[in-house]
Amino acid sequence: MTRLNLKAGEWVEVRGKEEILGTLDRSAQLDGLPFMPEMFALCGKRVRVYKRAHKTCDTINDYKGRKMKDAVHLEGSRCDGQAHGGCQAACLVFWKEAWLKRPGEPESKPAPASCTEADVVAGTQKPSKENGPLYVCQATQVLAATEFLPWWSLGQYLEDYTSGNVGMGRLLRGFIYMGCQGLINLGIGLGQPLRWLYDTLQKLWGGVPYPRRRGVIPKGTTTPTVDLQLRPGDLVRVKSLPAILETIDESNKNRGLYFDAEMVPYCGDTRRVLARCTRIVDEKTGKLLEFKNPCIILEGSVCQSRYSECRLFCPRSIYAYWREIWLEKVPERESKSVQDHVR
Repeated sequence: MTRLNLKAGEWVEVRGKEEILGTLDRSAQLDGLPFMPEMFALCGKRVRVYKRAHKTCDTINDYKGRKMKDAVHLEGSRCDGQAHGGCQAACLVFWKEAWLKRPGEPESKPAPASCTEADVVAGTQKPSKENGPLYVCQATQVLAATEFLPWWSLGQYLEDYTSGNVGMGRLLRGFIYMGCQGLINLGIGLGQPLRWLYDTLQKLWGGVPYPRRRGVIPKGTTTPTVDLQLRPGDLVRVKSLPAILETIDESNKNRGLYFDAEMVPYCGDTRRVLARCTRIVDEKTGKLLEFKNPCIILEGSVCQSRYSECRLFCPRSIYAYWREIWLEKVPERESKSVQDHVR
């Protein structure tokens, strides 16, 4: 099948069910990437490309970069977890170009299918002696569907730009940040002045302050908690970075949940609650995990990979998980407008 070389913003049509089944092996996979039952709902529909998925991140082992061939993410195409125990991670789905076509392209004659719809359903689990099922999904199979991508491979950044994934301004800001971070990590006494310089420039440009700060609570000390009884649709404001630092320990965790640098750009934002997340599939084991303390997912608050070493500009757009103590309720009358978007 011809490579489409799709770019962000292009319209595509998802191929029909029989065409897609003809591309899959008996495990319901193509090049190690599963086609999941949750994806059938888009068959035959026109959707825009969100970003080219030429690279992604290893969320199983070490959060390093991974290279993927001939795949994209589509706008709004997130897994609803219905075939995976009700997982609420809402991962952005990978679509192989073989499963897509440009609008107006005639249907291809389906290849003799070695995979059936029942195989796709069966492919969501693997044999297990554990209590409860072990799930298989695109997130658990990232390593099988990709290969290692070193951060110093310059071609990836060129493709970030030419694919439309990242604009020139974002590229330059990312490289400036990584240059500063590299000098700070040398441990030669440049950390404080460089952070001051970075913050000063960001104030002039209306940008985000230096994002890698440490929480103030000593390690081993119980971190505070708040129950706002948040529900989907509630309007909230993300607290300021200094206020959040007061609620996390020196490892940047609140009751085990990490506050990541990629969440800093959302500090001060007003957003709606998308979900109250209580269960997700563990990408390493396939087990369905129940959170002891529910996490909040906010509309449009995704990892933009601005500050992520070894995986800069990853397009995967994983939702951030928020503790309620990092948020505050906003009365509807105080909100002039709330733009719901995925950056």
